[in-house]
Amino acid sequence: MGRRGADPGNCWELRGCERDGRQRRSTESIMAGQVALSRTQVCGILREELYQGDAFHQADTHIFIIMGASGDLAKKKIYPTIWWLFRDGLLPEDTYIVGYARSRLTVADIRKQSEPFFKAAPEEKPKLEEFFARNSYVAGQYNDAASYERLNSHMNALHQGPQANRLFYLALPPTVYEAVTKNIHETCMSQTGWNRIIVEKPFGRDLESSNRLSNHIASLFREDQIYRIDHYLGKEMVQNLMVLRFANRIFGPIWNRDNIACVILTFKEPFGTEGRGGYFDEFGIIRDVMQNHLLQMLCLVAMEKPASTHSDDVRDEKEDHPSESHGSRHLLSLLPKGPLSLAPLQVKVLKCISEVQASNVVLGQYVGNPNGEGEATKGYLDDPTVPQGSTTATFAAVVLYVENERWDGVPFILRCGKALNERKAEVRLQFCDVAGDIFRQQCKRNELVIRVQPNEAVYTKMMTKKPGMFFNPEESELDLTYGNRYQNVKLPDAYERLILDVFCGSQMHFVRSWASGPSVPTPTVEGNCPGLFAPITEASQPDADHQLSLTPARPPGLGAELRLPPRTLQERKMGPGDRGGPSSPSAEGDRGALGGVGGAFVKEAGGAGRGDSV
Repeated sequence: MGRRGADPGNCWELRGCERDGRQRRSTESIMAGQVALSRTQVCGILREELYQGDAFHQADTHIFIIMGASGDLAKKKIYPTIWWLFRDGLLPEDTYIVGYARSRLTVADIRKQSEPFFKAAPEEKPKLEEFFARNSYVAGQYNDAASYERLNSHMNALHQGPQANRLFYLALPPTVYEAVTKNIHETCMSQTGWNRIIVEKPFGRDLESSNRLSNHIASLFREDQIYRIDHYLGKEMVQNLMVLRFANRIFGPIWNRDNIACVILTFKEPFGTEGRGGYFDEFGIIRDVMQNHLLQMLCLVAMEKPASTHSDDVRDEKEDHPSESHGSRHLLSLLPKGPLSLAPLQVKVLKCISEVQASNVVLGQYVGNPNGEGEATKGYLDDPTVPQGSTTATFAAVVLYVENERWDGVPFILRCGKALNERKAEVRLQFCDVAGDIFRQQCKRNELVIRVQPNEAVYTKMMTKKPGMFFNPEESELDLTYGNRYQNVKLPDAYERLILDVFCGSQMHFVRSWASGPSVPTPTVEGNCPGLFAPITEASQPDADHQLSLTPARPPGLGAELRLPPRTLQERKMGPGDRGGPSSPSAEGDRGALGGVGGAFVKEAGGAGRGDSV
């Protein structure tokens, strides 16, 4: 089922490997690294093996509609992703791309603003021209029925337009979802083909808006037509969590509270809002990152083994329909400006999370570094797009407890923030201390680290004997860095994988309605601190008695007496000279903002050459 007219070097099937019973190169030889795979071949194998070539009809006409085509997401992610899929022969041959937004633009305008993100090689110029020849643009309002009539007429004028399969990507703020989906349903649906919509996070601002949005969309579309996207679920290392857990015998017996001391999920960005403060200030770091990326990764770490890798089985194990829930648990509600609910998702894992205490929450807002350079000198409130006096958190650290037989008592530490010292997203499992220490406290805890970005990697930290005459233990690593192990493999981008999933009708890496947003009222983290704390720096740690008082009780959280308004702990934005790279020691701004975490239940672990900190 190769792409018609494709040259052998750009066909998604392996060269010399054909279907219909003819011999293909073995998967074993591919996995053993004996066959050098191109990006096209990787995606092709993905499509063929996951969908068996059945759910993807090359002969059908498809129309991919980008609602919000003039926006930042469309420019930087969606248009480049569609180009990569088109270039590699992974889209149906008869596919058209239609942009829709309020701005009066042309295809030339769209090309000018998005092409710098395509990373197209000079020899791909003819293919690029072919791609943009299949692009068109319609200007219109999001709440105007006449505008959607024009959009529908435009699509009907395309080849087999009325019967074409239609995929609507809502690259829009949630505030216009209701009007847009209503008009799409009433005016722009395909007559005989399938219709699917992709909805971007965040899925509502609070409990009320999330329920209203979910009910509204459910009244217009079936669940199998709705794709709630979290691009982190398409990342290679996030998906690798499933394989690591359930395809390796060595991890099964130790993946529990008897062996794991804590789980740390981290998302850090080295840049601030940089002119996009208006959007960020409305949602904050909790809605933007924690309730989406980090909680989805927590699900994959904590979930039980699914019946199979089929999409419904995986989602059934992570997610549980509300009617099956035996009682909701409170998760989190933070108050940048009025109640911000991050309630427990009605899922098998997260419904076991106990109520979050204020003592287990730290919020922060970055300030400028007077010794930095350029943007590093500016704090969050220095961004002209941020409302004056905003108390929106740009940093959050939360300790969660999953109260079930497997995880009871194990702290899950979720940390995320902007303008920190490095770009990093990872899952870190720290194992318990060895009982009966015979090495006089020279041993560090073992760790398993799954680095999501940058430089995808899986590595374990373990103790070995230091070479020499003395019997001294030393921390070392078993390191699988994907860039070194799979040098000839270009991994698919997360958006490539997910958009291809939508074309193929697979919802495995998408969120169900009852797992897409807050669902129950939750307690609030209220603050009555008399004033703001000074920025946390390496030379200025919080005073244990006044600021982050730790009382080892359960074990302790981030501060047993912490009652802080959102803008109290301020994270100092690191300058270019301060920021550690992905393989350099992590500067302050990581541990300092967490106060007592290091002393409470995260034991220090050395870098062993990698230089990464907890």
